[in-house]
Amino acid sequence: MRIYSKLACFVGGVLFGSVGVKLLSSKDAKKVYTHITAAGLRVKDSVMQTVTTVQENTGDILASAKDLNEERAAKEAEEKAAAQVCDEGEKAEA
Repeated sequence: MRIYSKLACFVGGVLFGSVGVKLLSSKDAKKVYTHITAAGLRVKDSVMQTVTTVQENTGDILASAKDLNEERAAKEAEEKAAAQVCDEGEKAEA
């Protein structure tokens, strides 16, 4: 009895697999695969376009941040030089 149930499960699995392979390789299934693949490619293109836009924006932000830091460093250097000139002037008067 136990052997029959195992054999029935095996035969059922083989039949189910055979029918599944036939369904998956049919013309209708291939059309579905084609449409799904095309939709995936459209999504990929959209994502890549968004990534490119984000990369360009981050490059612009980085360049602006570097410019701001350079301007700030130059201003601090000027202020430091002016402070040194004032200190040297006060020392010369004393």
